Formats: sequence, C-alpha cells, structure tokens
Amino acid sequence: MNALVLEDVKKLELRDIPKPVVGEKDVLIRVGAVGICGTDLHIFLGLANYNRDSRGQAIPLKQSPQILGHEFCGTVESVGDTVTKVRPGDRVVVDQLLNCWSQERSPKCEYCESGDSHECEFGNQLGITGPPGAFADYIAVPAVNVVPLPPTMTDLEAAIIEPLACVIHASDRMESAHNRYTFSGHYKIRHILILGAGPSGLLFVQYLRNVRKFDGEIFIADMRESKLNVAKKLGATPLDVRHVDLISEIQTRTHGARLQYVIEATGSGPVFDWIPSIVRPQATVLLYGGGHSGRDIGCLTPFQVLENVLVTSGGASGGFDADGTPTIYRVSMEYLRDGKFDAARLVSHQYSTLAQIPRAFSEDATQQDFIKGVLVRE
Repeated sequence: MNALVLEDVKKLELRDIPKPVVGEKDVLIRVGAVGICGTDLHIFLGLANYNRDSRGQAIPLKQSPQILGHEFCGTVESVGDTVTKVRPGDRVVVDQLLNCWSQERSPKCEYCESGDSHECEFGNQLGITGPPGAFADYIAVPAVNVVPLPPTMTDLEAAIIEPLACVIHASDRMESAHNRYTFSGHYKIRHILILGAGPSGLLFVQYLRNVRKFDGEIFIADMRESKLNVAKKLGATPLDVRHVDLISEIQTRTHGARLQYVIEATGSGPVFDWIPSIVRPQATVLLYGGGHSGRDIGCLTPFQVLENVLVTSGGASGGFDADGTPTIYRVSMEYLRDGKFDAARLVSHQYSTLAQIPRAFSEDATQQDFIKGVLVRE
C-alpha cells in the first residue's frame, strides 16, 4: 500500500509499505479523510518529536521514521475474528490514543480509570509517538477505538471530530476548575478573548456560541485577515493585532473592566506579555496552544500576582461509554451531526491524493490564507 513517510525533518516521501496486519480484536480501515494538525506541522518542521525511548529521549526520525496523521476517518475494510462492534462497509472515526482500554490492560492506570485516558501511563498516539498514522491507504486500530459515523456525515466533517474533541475536553477542564468567574455563577464571565483564529480558535468560538450559548462578547485576535473574517462570520469580534494595540483595545471595549476568561490558542510566547494587562485578578486563562518559545519562565510572575487560574489541556479524553467507546469522540460527532459546528469554514485547503500532501506541509501551510488542510481521498 502507499504511505507518506516522514523520513527526516522536512522530508516526506511516498513509499510502498506492507498493508497492516489485523489482529482478532482490530479493524482495518481504508482511510477516507485526514486533517493536517499543528502537531503534524511541528513534527515535520523539527520543532517537536514525541517518539521517545525508555529513558524519555527523543528518537530521531532517521532512526524511526513516522507516518503522520491522527485526525482521521475511513471505511472498515475488514474486522478481526472477535469484532462485533462494526462490520466491513461501516464508516468510522478513530480515537487516536492507544490507552489501557485499547490494550486491554488490567488493572487500568489511574488516568484511564478516572476518564482521563489522554494521560494514560502506557498510552501511545497514532501518528505522533511512533505508531503509524493515517497518511496511508490503510490503518489498523483496535475496534474499541472506533466510533461509527452517521450516513449523512461527510468525510470532511468527520476529520474535524478529533480537533473538536480536544476543544470540548479543554472547555470541560476549564469549567471544572475552581474559577471565580463562571458562565452561570454569581461572578459571570462577560468578556472572552481567544488568542489565535486558527482551527482551534474557530472551534472555540462555535463551542461558546452554539453549545455554551454564551451571549457576551467574544474577541478574537490574530494577524491574518482570512482567519479573522471567518471568525467574524461565526460570531466573534475580530481584532487584527497588526493594526490595533491589543491592550488598549481591550481596555476600551470592556470599559476598563478587562477580561474574565482568555483562551490562548496560538502557541506564541510573546502573548504572555499581553495577558496580565488585559485580564482581571483571578480571571481564568486556558493554555491550549503549544510551543510558547521565546519567553523566559519569569513571564509567569504577573500571573502569580494576579492569582489567575491557569488551566492547561493537551488532548481529548472524557471517559468511556458502556461498550468502551470514547465518550468525547461520540459527543463531538453528535455536535457536528446536529449542525452545531460548521466544519467547512475551518478548511481552507483540500487535497485528494497523498502525493499532494508534501506541498501542503512545505508550502501551503506557510501562506497567509491557510487555516486548515484536509486530505479527502477519492
């Protein structure tokens, strides 16, 4: 079968590799659609490597090449002897984390037992930590990791289920924290700022408007006009930081009250210079973006002084249904099925073949009009 293999930093090669072997409890999936995630881009560019050895040291791509792609759906090609959950021909989305449930570990680790499976002590992530991802013709996964898709859902929509599940998980973590400002308590959230109008930022806007039913003002800051235009259509107030002073703008627009809730979805270190000046004491700051290079840890001192609630999130977990189905993936799928999210607005670039993906990583992703790319197989 064909697969796109990352053989070294910035070196994607289309290769003919063996078709996956299907175990008795696995399903073989013919890949239908795969989203390009910021994590994929970080690995491609050499900014991150999550494939670690037993000592926690990164394994070079030259030594252990990676097939990327963890936001994906497809059609069941065949099933193992004991699989009854799905059958050939069913369309499914996949939880990319191989956790204790996937591996049938007993007893479960404390994170899987408590519903926080993304932190599984023994977990592996398809397309991220070594196991092959979905930039290939086929992929084999444990049957427990799949969620059947409704017939009305397109492959493009299904490719957004994983990133939406991450946003839902992050929002759940925020709401379960000990926050002064909440959506329904005595001290209400009235102004929200989302830093970054990329795919995650745009999903947060839709979550707040369509799931949380938040009717206050949602500011969203970015440097790309194409992203801000989409954000405005989704119900946010765009702030182009190339042309406005963010601190002054927030002070003016909130009449000096500042913000009760900030979602950091850029992964850019310099935003930490802005946040302390635009939030109220004991406001909540959700750190969602990854990276944050270019700033010393001393930049966190103002957050300590303000006693801000810092909430972090790095994946999608939230317990399991009775049959082991990952609940948060099912919920994410249902939100998309019910029209609460517009997946198409996030997708600026669509591809139809694996051969087009190297260009997506090396060229398209650097363009001003790039928001999110998705491979939808013909």
